[in-house]
Amino acid sequence: MIINLSPSSCSLSLSRFINSKRLTKTHLSKSLSSSSSSTFHSKNQFLHEKNRYPLGRRRDFRSWVIPGFDFGNNFESTQSVLEAVGVLTAIIVVHESGHFLAAYLQGIHVSKFAVGFGPILAKFNAKNVEYSLRAFPLGGFVGFPDNDPDSDIPPDDKNLLKNRPIFDRVIVISAGVIANIIFAYVIIFTQVLLVGLPVQESFPGVLVPDVRPFSAASRDGLLPGDVILGVNGIDLGKNGPSLITEVVDVIKKSPKRNVLLKIGRGGGSVDVRVTPDENSDGTGRIGVQLSPNFKISKVQPKNILEAFSFSGREFWGLTYNVLDSLKQTFMNFSQTASKVSGPVAIIAVGAEVAKSNVDGLYQFAAVLNINLAVINLLPLPALDGGTLALILVEAARGGKKLPLEVEQGIMSSGIMFVIIVGLFLLVRDTLNLDFIRDLL
Repeated sequence: MIINLSPSSCSLSLSRFINSKRLTKTHLSKSLSSSSSSTFHSKNQFLHEKNRYPLGRRRDFRSWVIPGFDFGNNFESTQSVLEAVGVLTAIIVVHESGHFLAAYLQGIHVSKFAVGFGPILAKFNAKNVEYSLRAFPLGGFVGFPDNDPDSDIPPDDKNLLKNRPIFDRVIVISAGVIANIIFAYVIIFTQVLLVGLPVQESFPGVLVPDVRPFSAASRDGLLPGDVILGVNGIDLGKNGPSLITEVVDVIKKSPKRNVLLKIGRGGGSVDVRVTPDENSDGTGRIGVQLSPNFKISKVQPKNILEAFSFSGREFWGLTYNVLDSLKQTFMNFSQTASKVSGPVAIIAVGAEVAKSNVDGLYQFAAVLNINLAVINLLPLPALDGGTLALILVEAARGGKKLPLEVEQGIMSSGIMFVIIVGLFLLVRDTLNLDFIRDLL
């Protein structure tokens, strides 16, 4: 799974967003969609800001996951990691179930339903379908016996997917995306009903939830709970995610050089000079966690109609943010490519979300669903959108398919590309985890 988590504020979309004590980690090294992602995508803060709209303005939380942040401490809690893996696995199952049910209900032959890739850990067979759990929870697939040389089904069987009308095939291919979109709305609706709609009130500066022992920040006098109000004489405003980026950029560009921070502490302000340590890549780090400076309250719907209204606004606002993030990624690819993230980074952020507040998992799951749906619609080989594109080409040719060799060449190249990108993200995101960096 690949999620876009670049700032526009996707993927994928993702950091601490509900009552965070450790939102964005800034050991100030490197990070997760995101690209999410999931793109994985995944920036989509859909908390609200009281003072601008009746329910406030939607914020994009995927922008809180930016270069210069690492995730090692996300894995301090095994339970949090398992919760994040569970969310990711559920989203994969929902996506693949969409394909499976769309085929099954139309009487189309299905041979396999797999969660994960690689070696089979467990499997069973039912009604000529092999259901399996595989070693690497990086995605899943539904298999069709269309070109299976071991299949006993005649190649001209009308219920093979390849022999069905174009519309039937479009339904099967698009059903995974539709399932994720529905699931995202259901998650948001459930959150609104059970815990209420998060409402955000922003304050100036950037919060420092935690300071690592023996770090530059600890050595030079920063304390947990401090608020960074200004950097090198320039005051910070209220726009959380962009402020974090500004602070991180200054720190990264100032190894072994004094950085003057204006700190809010105990109702007053003090100036603190911090000298960032130097990373192996030449960038600076001070060993703190940063988060937007805000308070969260929750609005409970008065009735079921208001619950639908709240959920609809959240859903469409989130969808807009995901699409906007994807647009920004393509328009500024050289700056945003590093925010495209794989499963390791997505799980790291999800674990951090779970540690702070389980309520945040609702939003985390909704963001990943939307990211996965949007990314899969891209007309790229090996994605659902690529298969749909080939079907549309067939329709434009009056129902005449492209030569089998051409289709297979296109899909094979796409699969190889996705595998290479996936492996790259897997290695990069793993190396960016704190405990891995410490070992190195």
